[in-house]
Amino acid sequence: MTTSPIPTTPSTPARRILVTSALPYANGHIHLGHLVEYIQTDIWVRFQRMRGARVIYMCADDTHGTAIMIRARQEGRSEEELIRDMNAAHRRDFAGFQIVFDHYGSTNSERNREYCAEIWSALPRCSTRPVSTASTPSVRPISSARSAWPR
Repeated sequence: MTTSPIPTTPSTPARRILVTSALPYANGHIHLGHLVEYIQTDIWVRFQRMRGARVIYMCADDTHGTAIMIRARQEGRSEEELIRDMNAAHRRDFAGFQIVFDHYGSTNSERNREYCAEIWSALPRCSTRPVSTASTPSVRPISSARSAWPR
């Protein structure tokens, strides 16, 4: 049995889907564990497009962390050079497995910083609660939560 794409008319616009995968860390190469997720996601994105959905598949290298600084220093180069080289290697690896992103970037990019600032500044207009930090002070510490557990 075959299924046809969901028909779209002016009264039923195409489903719009934004997709991402876990960001690979810029400290090392893509491995089999990464590929399993990216191949599965790529297949799902292609399936949704065949059904008529408007899909954007985005991803990026996660460039934040001490391990990048340590590796760059061990190799005698800058963090930016390591990040650039790993980004190129990741793109080659994904292309070799025919994984296609609509956008593949870096958390170290100026564009990413601009988007983060834009989203952060828009949050107060979108929320009914004040937005000040990403922490959740209403959550009890583990030590006090344990005393409430049944024994």
